[in-house]
This record gives sequence, C-alpha cells and structure tokens, in this order.
Amino acid sequence: MYHAKVYVTLRPSVLDPAGTAVRSGLSHMGYDNVSKVRIGKYIELTLTAESEASAQQQLDTICAKLLANPVIENYRIEVLEAAAA
Repeated sequence: MYHAKVYVTLRPSVLDPAGTAVRSGLSHMGYDNVSKVRIGKYIELTLTAESEASAQQQLDTICAKLLANPVIENYRIEVLEAAAA
C-alpha cells in the first residue's frame, strides 16, 4: 500500500486571479513584503499497487485524466510506502 501526495499548480504562463486577490489582501493587511502568490491544490491518496513504480504510473494517469488540467496545470507526485507515511 502506498500513500501519495499530489501538488497541482497553475503553469507559470497562466494568470492566477485567486493568487492576485490573496496578494492584494496581504498588501492591505500591511504585508507589502509579499511580492507574488500562486494558489494550487494539495491532494492525498492511498492506493494499493504491486510496486512503487506501478503506483507512480497509476497516479500519473489519475493526475493527467482527473486531478489536473494538463493544458493549464502542472502536477508533482510524492509516493511513500503507507507504513512510512
């Protein structure tokens, strides 16, 4: 059994209105030292697979087809054995 952490972020070329709104809010709160904010998603999954490589392959497919929009988002996957998680 494997535990996965998936980080989904907008591609650098894609505008991030949520990040811009948070950046503006921080500025209004007096945090003028924050120059850039990008908002993304963090997803945890636990799955059964024969090997870490098999888990990674399944997760890559899951991300590409469901969790991320590959046109505007990038994703990064961290896989750990469930006992170590």
